Amino acid sequence: MIALTGWSMHVPGLGSDTDLLGWVPPTSCSPANARELLGRKGLLGKEPATLLALCAVHRALGLPPGSGPRGRDQSLDTGTAVVVSSNCGNLATVCAVTRAAYGGRLRDVSPLDAPNLSSNVIAGSVAIRFGFAGPNLTVCSGETSGSDALAIAARLIRTGRCRRTVVVGVEPRDDITDALLKPTRQLFGGAASVVLEAANGGISMGPVTACRSPQIGAADAVLAAPDAPVRGGVLVIDEHLGATYGARGVVLGAVAGQAVDAGRADSVQVIDGGAAYGYRSFTVRAGAGR
Repeated sequence: MIALTGWSMHVPGLGSDTDLLGWVPPTSCSPANARELLGRKGLLGKEPATLLALCAVHRALGLPPGSGPRGRDQSLDTGTAVVVSSNCGNLATVCAVTRAAYGGRLRDVSPLDAPNLSSNVIAGSVAIRFGFAGPNLTVCSGETSGSDALAIAARLIRTGRCRRTVVVGVEPRDDITDALLKPTRQLFGGAASVVLEAANGGISMGPVTACRSPQIGAADAVLAAPDAPVRGGVLVIDEHLGATYGARGVVLGAVAGQAVDAGRADSVQVIDGGAAYGYRSFTVRAGAGR
């Protein structure tokens, strides 16, 4: 089981009347209107995936709209780590700069694009904005990327590397991702953030197993990838949530955490992955790690 102490989800285009295990999520911030939630400071040159991630973390931490980045006079939080799951996060920038370089037009590349070429730019941006100075990394492991990120986050806490981990799953949707993924799968861009914390002497995590044929336990509800071979239990999945690719494990974790915290279920099992990558599962239970 895994304890989720904070969560938020931003899936632009998700209907305002969408019911997710009894939860109607708040209106999402698209990259274009991220400043309404984050304020105007510190957003120059940020990619769409980074903006989605910042919005998700801002809400997961319960910060007021427009509160802006951490002030220079505020101390860094060395006990908080950041783990991001994203397979396509900065792909559009990498392609644009590569095309410019190949065409001999490097002068057309903005200096603001340089940081965005790093595969860890989203995690770094989250850490800088909110002042998190613990471990900082990005997971790009395909369809199980979101649940892999949650497993790594919990392990960081259990091994004493940090006391809290902010986990973000985010995928953008643009012309590049559509061209790359549409032949095999639909992509619905969005982000989610969950916060794991050490509590009651440690963080409870398990069973989290990678397998080709996930076994459904005695959970009140099951949230699963669209092609997961679910037998028994109840499959509850929204088509848009299922199409969030590398963000999906964190998105479903956020939904499960809210449902358990609100008392709509004592336990929710999440099954992430697909036939090509295998599957990973975890269970969110009431009272775990709180």
